[in-house]
Amino acid sequence: MTITKRFWIALIFSIPMLIGMILMPFGIALPGGAITQFVLTTIVMLVAARPFLQSAWASFKKHHSNMDTLVAIGTATAYIYSVYAMLTNQAVFFESAAFVVTFVLLGQVFEERMRNNASNAIEKLVDLQAKEAEVLRDGKLVKIPLEEVVTGDLIKVKPGQKIAVDGVITDGSSTVDESMVTGESMPVAKKVGDKVIGSTMNSNGTFMFKAQKVGSDTMLSQIVELVKKAQNSHAPIQNLTDKVSEIFVPAVLILSIATFLVWYVFLGATLANALIFAVSVVVIACPCALGLATPTALMVGTGRGAKMGILIKNGEVLEEVNDVKTVVFDKTGTITKGKPEVTDIIGNENQVLKIAAALEESSEHPLATAILNRAKDIAAPKASDFKAIEGKGVSAVVDGKNAFVGNDKLLDDVKIDDDLTYKMTRLQDEAKTVVFVGLDNKIIGLIAIQDAPKETSKEAIATLKNRGLRTVMLTGDNQRVAKAIAKDVGIDEVIADVLPGDKADHVEDLQKNGKVAFVGDGINDAPALTMADVGIAMGSGTDIAIESGGIVLMKNDLRDVAKALELSRKTFNRIKLNLFWAFVYNVLGIPVAAGLFYAIGLTLSPELAGLAMAFSSLSVVTSSVLLNRAKISTGDNVKVA
Repeated sequence: MTITKRFWIALIFSIPMLIGMILMPFGIALPGGAITQFVLTTIVMLVAARPFLQSAWASFKKHHSNMDTLVAIGTATAYIYSVYAMLTNQAVFFESAAFVVTFVLLGQVFEERMRNNASNAIEKLVDLQAKEAEVLRDGKLVKIPLEEVVTGDLIKVKPGQKIAVDGVITDGSSTVDESMVTGESMPVAKKVGDKVIGSTMNSNGTFMFKAQKVGSDTMLSQIVELVKKAQNSHAPIQNLTDKVSEIFVPAVLILSIATFLVWYVFLGATLANALIFAVSVVVIACPCALGLATPTALMVGTGRGAKMGILIKNGEVLEEVNDVKTVVFDKTGTITKGKPEVTDIIGNENQVLKIAAALEESSEHPLATAILNRAKDIAAPKASDFKAIEGKGVSAVVDGKNAFVGNDKLLDDVKIDDDLTYKMTRLQDEAKTVVFVGLDNKIIGLIAIQDAPKETSKEAIATLKNRGLRTVMLTGDNQRVAKAIAKDVGIDEVIADVLPGDKADHVEDLQKNGKVAFVGDGINDAPALTMADVGIAMGSGTDIAIESGGIVLMKNDLRDVAKALELSRKTFNRIKLNLFWAFVYNVLGIPVAAGLFYAIGLTLSPELAGLAMAFSSLSVVTSSVLLNRAKISTGDNVKVA
C-alpha cells in the first residue's frame, strides 16, 4: 500500500477523535467513548502503522535501530497503555497513537510528492520524444515507430518535427531548438556533418541525417539515467547523519525511559501522565527530517542542473566542489574551439603540403585534420611504415624517403637554421602551433596552425578568478603558444609541453596545494578527469571523457564551469541548512516534551509532538524546493579586460 493511501486511512479514522476532542469542552462526547476510539485506532495501527512496526522489528532482529523504531515504540506504547486503561476504566489516549501515525505519514507524503516532482521533471523529457520517424527504406521514405529505428538508418526531418534519435546530418541544413536537452535557449544552426540530438525540435529547414545512437544509447536516455543515479546517490555527509541516527535512536529511548522514571518514581506523577511525557520524547525526537535533509536537496539540485544543461553525476561531487581551490583547463576543444586551421606555410607550399598530407592521412590528431583540410585539392603520395610517436608527431616512408611531421621534440639530431627558428618563434608568439615537415632528415618547411579561443573563454576565466579561484592551463602545446593563449583569456598559470600520459601526474602535483577541478574533453583527458577531485567534462567531448567526469557540461560553454561550481556549492550548503533545521526541532523539542517547562504550563502532548515532527520534515522539504529559486550567477556582469 502506498504512503499516500496509508495517510488518508490514518486521517479518515483519526478525524472522529479530533472532532471529539474539539467538542469535549462543550459537553459533547464521541459516541461509544473509549470503545469507538479503540476501534478507530486499531484500524490505524493495523493498516497505516503496520510498515513502521514491521521495519522496527526487522531492525531489532539485526540489532539495529532506525527512525521507524521511535515511531513504532511511541505509538505502540500509547496504544497498549490505552487498551489497559480502557479495561481498567482509566483515562485513555488512543488519539495520541492515531495522530502520531497520521502526522508522521503527512511528513512522508510531502517527501514522496517532492521526490515524484523531481523525477517527473526528468521523465517528462522522455515523454516528449518523437513517436515515429520517416526513414529511407528500399529507396522509399516510410514512417515507422521509433522502436524500429536502427543505427545507420537515413531519416528525414521536416520543419517543426522532432528529431527521432541521435545522428549526423548528411544532407540539408536547419536550426534546431536543443533547449530541452542542453538548456541552451537559442536555436543552433546545423549543416552537413553536424550532430543532432534525439527529441530536440527542428525549426525551419528540411534535412536528412544518419542515425548513430538509438534507444537507451541516445543522449537524452543517458541524461535521464545519469540524473536518476545522481538523485539516488549519497553525499559523504550522509554517512555522518547515518552514524548520528544509529547513536541517536538508542539515546532517545534511554532518555524516554529516564523521563518516565523521573516523573513516575521521583515526582509522583500518575502512570498516564508519566507515560505521556515519555511517549512525547520518543515522538518529537524521531529524526525523520534528518533522513530527508540530504536526498531532497540532492534531487532538487541535480534536477535543476539538468534543466540548465549541467549534469551532476553524484552527491560526492557536491561535497568536493565546496573546497576546490584550483581549476585546471585542457586547451584544445576546452579553452579553444577545437577546430584548428592552417594559417601559414613556410617553404615550398605544394611540397610541404604533399608530404604532410601523406603522413597525416593516417593520423586522428586535430592538427592532422587541419592539414588535410588545407591539402584537400592536392594529390598526396602514399605513405608506408607509418608510426605515431606520442606527444611528438608521426613518421613514415614517402616515395622511398623517410619523412616526418611533428613538433621540435621529434627532431632529435635535425638542425634548425636561424631563419626557421626566427620564423617559428614569431608564429608561436602569435599563438600559432608550429609543425615541422621533414624529408631525408632535413626540414623542408613549417606549417602554422591556429585554434582560436572560444568567444566565452575570457569571460569564463574572469568569473572564476573573480570568485578567488586559481586558473591553470595544462597542454601538450609548446610554452610560447600556450602562454600567448593564456594571456589572451586571462589564465593565471601555464603548464605546457605535457605528454598526454602525464596530465594526471601534473593534476596530482597541483593537488598538494588544495583540491583541484579539471576541465577537459578529449580521450587523453580521461586520466586527469579521474585524478582530479572534481572532473568536469565538456558535453561535446569523447564518450570516455564524459564517462570520467563527475560533472558534464552539455552546452559546451566554458561559462557553465562557474555555474556548475556555484550550483554544486549551493546544493551542498542547502544540505547543511537542512541538517540544521532537522536538529533544531529535536534539540528544542525534547526538553519541552520531557516536561522541563511543565511548571510554567509549557508541555507537548504526543499528538502535538507528532505534528511538530511533521513540520520538521515539511521545513526540510520546503528548504530543498526553494533551491529551485536560488540565484545562480551567470557571470554576465564580470568585467573582462
